[in-house]
Amino acid sequence: MTSVGNSVFDSLHACAGKILHESIEACDIPTAFDRRIRFRGEMLERISGEAEQSQAVQLSTCRKVFVIALGKAAGPMLEVLLDRMPRRKGLRGICCSKYLPQKRNWRFRYFEGGHPLPNEESFAAARATLALLRKARKDTLIFFLISGGGSAMFDLPIDESISLQDTVDFHSALLASGAPISDINVLRKHFSAVKGGKLAMAAPEAMKISLLLPDVPLRTLDSLSSGPTSLDRSTIDDVRAILNKYDLEEKLPQSVTGLLLRESRSESSETTPQKSPLAWISARPGLTKASPAPAARSGKDADLFPPHSIFETLLSSHDLLENARAAAQKAGYFVAVDNSCDDWDYADAARYLLERFHALRGQHARFCMISVGELTVTMDRKPGAGGRNQQFALECARNLAQYPEERLTVLSAGSDGIDGNTPNAGAIADPSTFERARAFGFDPEESLRTYDTCPLFMALGDSIVTGPTGQNLRDLRLLISEKD
Repeated sequence: MTSVGNSVFDSLHACAGKILHESIEACDIPTAFDRRIRFRGEMLERISGEAEQSQAVQLSTCRKVFVIALGKAAGPMLEVLLDRMPRRKGLRGICCSKYLPQKRNWRFRYFEGGHPLPNEESFAAARATLALLRKARKDTLIFFLISGGGSAMFDLPIDESISLQDTVDFHSALLASGAPISDINVLRKHFSAVKGGKLAMAAPEAMKISLLLPDVPLRTLDSLSSGPTSLDRSTIDDVRAILNKYDLEEKLPQSVTGLLLRESRSESSETTPQKSPLAWISARPGLTKASPAPAARSGKDADLFPPHSIFETLLSSHDLLENARAAAQKAGYFVAVDNSCDDWDYADAARYLLERFHALRGQHARFCMISVGELTVTMDRKPGAGGRNQQFALECARNLAQYPEERLTVLSAGSDGIDGNTPNAGAIADPSTFERARAFGFDPEESLRTYDTCPLFMALGDSIVTGPTGQNLRDLRLLISEKD
């Protein structure tokens, strides 16, 4: 048996869970919206701190208003926009999410897109959106409400002869590759008719406002849902390099490989200026008008974005981190932050964070280390029931099993409430996890090998179940301990 009583771990588990829940609750979309922008009569204005700036859009000049909401937070984002925006006769829109709102507006079409793999509704939503955007003119204002998860739940191949099954197999291979999301989304952009700026290209004359709730690093906002409204900075050479690096060419359906490697691509499928308009947007949230890149805008792409595009980051993983820091400090913990393992392999991240935890803990009686970001899992077989957060937690438990005297708990969870192909957000582990799992008849090493971690954590009562949160601000990892 472990040398630390179960009551100690129960207390640590409860503290970690409370910090997680408080962190997510504090990431409130309506509050974030009202901090950034507001409608004053027929004017959409920016709010920056206490000073009001009218870098604004005059709604009275817009004959039509289209709203395209996509991603896991599409419903909540759409609800707050419609609640704040003055009623418009020319309002029409699309909402595509895995979690559709119960309250629906008759002016919108709703699609239940697939995640983590696309479905028929993913294709239907993309087709309907392109059809709507092609009706936009100079007097049209378009809101794009973009959150994480849109890469899968909103998709359509450039070559529509590519089947849904081949598209699903393409997404499956990417998820199993171990590639970071930035590389995965390069391939998605070149594959898709609605990513890599192609939604914005479908309405070149209209004013476009993109409200973002990113599940990617702020430095790579054009990876959010594979950048449907931001120009694609990647090239065909990048595609080839990624296919080679992760040995993907033979793993993808032949139709997809043929599309990605096709040398004679149409002009419309390659949107590659020197830089994306997001490169001129401060990472700090704020309503920002993108500016043309020097010597980067020429030919028919020159006017597709600036001066017609505005981008606003409502919330990000930075907010999740700061809320977690505040909750941990309120609970009496000394807090340290280490986000350096973002996009690392889960096993490498587990070893690194545990080493950093011991190096930083010092003499603090109550210590909490926070890490945000996403980890990668390279799969060599069809997975069982699990996800990257539960895989990471069980890997931490394997390391901690060597130190039964440790009064340490590790929590890892997705802020969207979903981990991989399971209904759980993640899991909590401690030095007793392996021993308790074996007592329940599990082989935790086998669970790790087969990516089948969910049944183990559910049997132990150490699963984190939040249900869909309406957010998607990346993953939160907590390492907390208390000394005697």
